[in-house]
Amino acid sequence: MNEQRISLAHGSGGVLSRRLLEDKILSYFDSPLLATLGDSAHLDVAGGQLAFTTDTYVVDPPFFPGGDIGKLAVCGTVNDLAVTGAEPKFISCALVIEEGFALDDLDRILDSMQKTAQEADVEVVTGDTKVVPKGKGGDIYINTAGLGIVPENGPVPAGQPEVGHSVIVSGSLGDHQAAVLARREGLNLETSVESDCAPLTNIARAVLEHAGEVSFMRDVTRGGLATVLNEVVSGGEAGALLYEKDMPVKPAVRSLCEILGLDPFYMACEGRLVATIDEGSAESVCQTIQQMEDGAECAIVGQINDRYPGKVACETAFGTRRLLQMLSGEQLPRIC
Repeated sequence: MNEQRISLAHGSGGVLSRRLLEDKILSYFDSPLLATLGDSAHLDVAGGQLAFTTDTYVVDPPFFPGGDIGKLAVCGTVNDLAVTGAEPKFISCALVIEEGFALDDLDRILDSMQKTAQEADVEVVTGDTKVVPKGKGGDIYINTAGLGIVPENGPVPAGQPEVGHSVIVSGSLGDHQAAVLARREGLNLETSVESDCAPLTNIARAVLEHAGEVSFMRDVTRGGLATVLNEVVSGGEAGALLYEKDMPVKPAVRSLCEILGLDPFYMACEGRLVATIDEGSAESVCQTIQQMEDGAECAIVGQINDRYPGKVACETAFGTRRLLQMLSGEQLPRIC
């Protein structure tokens, strides 16, 4: 890799993404709020706090089983607000459309955005549209920003996992990346797989309301579960031990990973969260989420301990253990 040029791996959500943020972007913007690298920033305003986030979506192809780039854009922004304890309220919609893009496809995407926004109980209140020459874009890119209200005296994830807490995931891992990859590469799987793309507002609220203590919560997107946990424990005294046998992975996703040499721990999701909560309430929280839409496969998948400080380890199905490092390359470009 040429260290003087941007590569696709810089957008993977892994090691190079982190290096780009820390070595380049953060060095130009002196903001304690930005330096936390949270899913959204909590801003003090008259009368309370607002949560603010933004993201850009460049998925290829723009339509995939279980969703499309419009649904993805709304869900991604809503989820970044919800996992920080905020109630999503307003989003923007900025479109970068390539010359020649079919108007019927644009209608499908906008209709999907409208329906998803309605489902998530958010309102699209501002936006922008740009058209670029053919060959200078990727069909369509979407940027969304979101505002949410942080409830007064409401529970807010502290951001650092605590030793003794259980690690839970809200559903099966890797569905989104597998669905996009299968459509993109024209793979005919015996069992179809659909993206997990969905708003997490209700599930995040359930975690915050039913857990005794929530030390960390985030949606699992680029880089997968292993990368998300590596980011948060890196440099700390706590580490994570995950149990492969407890990981909810659909058979079709597991088969695709085996065929292509991918690892479910690093597969992107777009409607799943990971949280570290007190051990005493972990089971009841999972049972609550399992009764909710998109939460049937919620599971306890590991623990936070001090045996592996600053690292993420995995106990395999054979009883051996291996380290799960942060994603160092690119499993699939333009996944979200």
